[in-house]
Amino acid sequence: MTLDKKNAMRIRLSDERKDDILRRLTAMYAQDFDEELSSFRAERILAFFVRTLGPPVYNQAIQDARQFMVERLDDLDATFYEPDDSAHPVP
Repeated sequence: MTLDKKNAMRIRLSDERKDDILRRLTAMYAQDFDEELSSFRAERILAFFVRTLGPPVYNQAIQDARQFMVERLDDLDATFYEPDDSAHPVP
């Protein structure tokens, strides 16, 4: 599947992160399934999960961050509110 620039995924793994995940995936496969996972297969599995799970996890993280920021901004009023007596001058 080829993605054009307009539809390209924003999720990118650094080379270091990708190598670490591949190393951990290969180790997990060997431990849990008692089989060696080739580099080719490990990369295909990783690509599948990034393509399949990446967007929904990314979108949920954005929504969670947005909700967190909204809650913090709502707290600003309660935390830093200063009564304004000038709106009701003393007679």
